Amino acid sequence: MQPLESVDTRLQQAMKTVLLATLPGMLALFWLYGWGVLINLLLASAGALVVEAAVLHLRKRALKPTLSDGSALVSATLLALALPPYCPWWLTVSAVASAMLFGKHLYGGVGSNPFNPAMLGFALVMVTFPQQMTQWPAAHGMDLWGGLQQVFGFGHAPDAWVRATALDSLRINKSLTMDELFSSNQAFGHFGGRGVEWVNLAFLAGGAFLLQRQVISWHAPVGMLASLFIISLLCWNGSGSDSNGSPLFHLLSGASMLGAFFIVTEPVSGAKAPGGRLLFGTGVGLLTYVIRTWGGYPDGVAFAVLLMNLGVPALERLVATRQERTAP
Repeated sequence: MQPLESVDTRLQQAMKTVLLATLPGMLALFWLYGWGVLINLLLASAGALVVEAAVLHLRKRALKPTLSDGSALVSATLLALALPPYCPWWLTVSAVASAMLFGKHLYGGVGSNPFNPAMLGFALVMVTFPQQMTQWPAAHGMDLWGGLQQVFGFGHAPDAWVRATALDSLRINKSLTMDELFSSNQAFGHFGGRGVEWVNLAFLAGGAFLLQRQVISWHAPVGMLASLFIISLLCWNGSGSDSNGSPLFHLLSGASMLGAFFIVTEPVSGAKAPGGRLLFGTGVGLLTYVIRTWGGYPDGVAFAVLLMNLGVPALERLVATRQERTAP
């Protein structure tokens, strides 16, 4: 049995590496949307630490070991990167408080959560405040002062500062072909969402860094991206007005790469065995496409992850049974 101090040190190092790996995507989001991304990060990080400290105090637990392990900051960072930039401050605080309370400490703290905390917080505010959660800004956002005014509600938002995302535009499209959408709708870039395709490539680079450092395994990311690619290829109808988007469009739009390398790889709420991780990622990819295409939300990564969290015990039993049958 490993000493507790050794386990805590490895956890801290892993969390620091994950935070470092988010930097390319974080910088790409800042380039695309401006100061709202950093405002979200600061609010979410401060909120996560305050809520975590308050809960630990109420539970009469030591503050320093848990606050210093980095898990709260990782959950807050991933949640902040998934939220719309310039969303109201109370939305970010509500999301991170829900993640810490209902996604983490309700089940005993780090290492005991059956659901991904960041995605649980995201899903709760998405269901509760759908209007605010769909207000994504146009490219390049606002300056710092304008962003603070928008987030804290003491100024007037400029005209036409929000627009529908590429995924949302495709979901509600009834008459335009894909070629017409890409040429006439400013939300579309070369292959996916305008600017968002570069954000996804940046998170892909961060994910490759995590794989190289062996912080995560390849099973869940490959399962998610491969299944998302295959189902979007099978359901792709070229450039017709009833097209659901090409495989490349789905891989480079929304939170695909963030989900594949930073969300489905969460070690506690996901499957433990390599085969289970592969099946877990595969299920997330399939459900993401189904929710995007036929569901009521433009990007279904959060709901797909939570649904697959419910299926983890069944996946573990399935993998264990298969191993028993193939054992000599």
